[in-house]
Amino acid sequence: MTAQTAHNHSDKHKSCKELLGDLSLYIDGEAEADLCQEIEQHMADCENCRVVVDTLAKTVFLYHGLEHNRMPGEARRRLYKALDLSDYLDEPDPASSSTNRKADCP
Repeated sequence: MTAQTAHNHSDKHKSCKELLGDLSLYIDGEAEADLCQEIEQHMADCENCRVVVDTLAKTVFLYHGLEHNRMPGEARRRLYKALDLSDYLDEPDPASSSTNRKADCP
């Protein structure tokens, strides 16, 4: 590997790391148009990031397609108590939320 190739490789991974922070917005379809364009342009040149984004998008899609059954009350209380999470028992169960967003850019 030449010094120039190593430098380009290092720059590319710096971009990859910066990209990771915005993937959630992109996957959820909440990213601004300029950010979408930047991510898509980066993915056009970076196979590793294409794989990461594709895998994450598929994981989110599959998760949203699952049936979420709430744990029975007594078992939930015992679990939260054992994990010292009793303060969170009054909060709604996050698995019961129905946020199913399309991962499209504006």
